[in-house]
Amino acid sequence: MDVLTLTATPIPRTLHMSLVGVRDTSLLETPPEERFPVQTYVLEEDPTLIREAIRRELNRGGQVYFVHNRVMDLDRVAGWLQDLVPDAKIGVAHGQMKEDELEQIMLEFMDGSYDVLVCTTIVETGLDISNVNTLIVKDADHFGLSQLYQLRGRVGRTNRLAYAYFIFRRDKVLTEVSERRLSAIREFTEFGSGFKIAMRDLEIRGAGNILGAEQHGHIAEVGFDLYCQLLEEAVQEARGEKVEQYIDTAIELPVEAYIPEAYVSDTNQKVELYRRLAAMRELSEIGDLEEELVDRFGDLPESVRSLLMVTSLKIQGSQLRIRSIGRTQSFYRILFAADSPLDGEKLVAISEKYKQNVKFHTSAEGFEIRLTTRDKSS
Repeated sequence: MDVLTLTATPIPRTLHMSLVGVRDTSLLETPPEERFPVQTYVLEEDPTLIREAIRRELNRGGQVYFVHNRVMDLDRVAGWLQDLVPDAKIGVAHGQMKEDELEQIMLEFMDGSYDVLVCTTIVETGLDISNVNTLIVKDADHFGLSQLYQLRGRVGRTNRLAYAYFIFRRDKVLTEVSERRLSAIREFTEFGSGFKIAMRDLEIRGAGNILGAEQHGHIAEVGFDLYCQLLEEAVQEARGEKVEQYIDTAIELPVEAYIPEAYVSDTNQKVELYRRLAAMRELSEIGDLEEELVDRFGDLPESVRSLLMVTSLKIQGSQLRIRSIGRTQSFYRILFAADSPLDGEKLVAISEKYKQNVKFHTSAEGFEIRLTTRDKSS
């Protein structure tokens, strides 16, 4: 090993590289002794709440980070906070300051000359000030998920309970992505949650491009799932492992197989369920999903039962190396790949079972079995 990288929240591309085997990965899951998880709140902006949060920290002799990531507004925000908490000593720090000026401010803050540091994300990494145990992030919906996690890591670095408040403007309609980020930072608060945060960030932002400069983003040209499949196969080939080509059996049958709006109304949930069905490779997964659907949404409609049956047929078809299963008015057509496990003994057994209703046919597409239906309406 030539390079060892340590990170609390890997960027999506790095995490994805470890998941598919391009890089090895290890997790450190034991937290430092006598530490408490940071109490995390996601709230609309409320001056009363901000005042009380700052005063509570000052009353126990602590200090506060107040993050506002717009340099031009920092002095105005500092003045607003001074009016809100008149007895607090407030300092301002940002990356556009002269080096010696910024250093002086930070040293004075560490020495306790200031109670509240109004700052940009300059404090995001590298700071370990044990007396700072309250963090307030203004307009938190503008930050990335990894940024929010790194900022929260600036507090709670001793055996003192710490608080993090991620606030957004009152009555503001958040975008879907912002809601997912804030929900994630509120949900994952326990020790060792950096990996879970990174997984959610990967899900939200995409895995980027291993062969290019993009550290995140979805692969629009080929689709994310196909990209992952191709990448996994390439890694297996590089390791000298046998790569089995997956057969995606096409099902062309006259059945209504879908998730109706009345059963699952949320579009995101519906898309996620379709994605999970498309990714299934074992029949046992269908039974697990069926139980989950009944538990979450109630008894299955007929169209959902048909969808699960079609998925089951696709899985079995893939295992038998079947390229497609379709139906015309007079017969079912099953088209096999060249490496199908069918042999002469099995073909004889099929012929004896279905007799005159079965025919074997070879075409430019490959070998196929045609099974005649009882009548045209069946």
